[in-house]
Amino acid sequence: MNPDAVRDYLLDLQDRICTALEGFEPEQRFLQDDWAREAGGGGRTRVLYEGDVFEQAGVNFSHVHGDSLPAAATDRRPELAGRSFQAMGVSLVIHPRNPYVPTSHANVRFLLAERDDAEPVWWFGGGFDLTPYYGFEEDAVHWHETAKAAVLPFGQDLYARFKRWCDEYFFLPHRNEARGIGGLFFDDFDEGGFEKAFALMRSVGDHYLNAYLPIVERRKDIHYGERQRQFQLYRRGRYVEFNLLHDRGTKFGIQSGGRTESILMSLPPLVRWEYGYRPEPGSPEAELEELFLVPRDWA
Repeated sequence: MNPDAVRDYLLDLQDRICTALEGFEPEQRFLQDDWAREAGGGGRTRVLYEGDVFEQAGVNFSHVHGDSLPAAATDRRPELAGRSFQAMGVSLVIHPRNPYVPTSHANVRFLLAERDDAEPVWWFGGGFDLTPYYGFEEDAVHWHETAKAAVLPFGQDLYARFKRWCDEYFFLPHRNEARGIGGLFFDDFDEGGFEKAFALMRSVGDHYLNAYLPIVERRKDIHYGERQRQFQLYRRGRYVEFNLLHDRGTKFGIQSGGRTESILMSLPPLVRWEYGYRPEPGSPEAELEELFLVPRDWA
């Protein structure tokens, strides 16, 4: 087991993703904010504001450690109570300007929990998911086929397993509604030993750009008006609701004393709520909910 190799990979992944996203922006660049936390560890937050294509894009690296895990971890895995830990990962959320370009999220992470009188406990987690505002079947198929390609070398059953997990996880129970069209989600993954599990995590991280950039390229120049912009801002409200009410990563970060600005960089810069809103039947806005925000076998 080599946590240093995981850290090196994550730092390189953050660099590669930021460079690729900056390729769409003629002027804007990511601002870097290095931070440390009093309890141990820190990270580097990178945020791009007010780009031509990306209204806000955040790509975080963090590596934190401490004497005990927060409740977000021990409530789910009680055997981890009383162990010291280190947790590291790259997490990103991209909020595009054009409503026809979907928001995307990706995360890859590693956790190691240790105690002097017991074997270390470790696992990998992560995935990526897509949140469109206007649905395109071509994009959904491409996203899921890329997700399937990322995990297929590691097991025939993993795509179906991780897709189902993603559909179930990125779901707003208080709305009875999916956040988007899903993708991959996995956690507590240690199958096959450290090297195989690490390779799986790397493959998921490496496939994110392959999944997202072709969609951005296809949709970024589509003309849109105020109706599409207002619907995008309304649907962003669902993103906020999920991240603040249900997301385990947000809870872990806050409970472990993480840097609040970095944790909440996932929230969109502009958003709106409208009481009792329902899209017009038969409209493209209604089609999103009826055809895309339901689990489907896209791949």
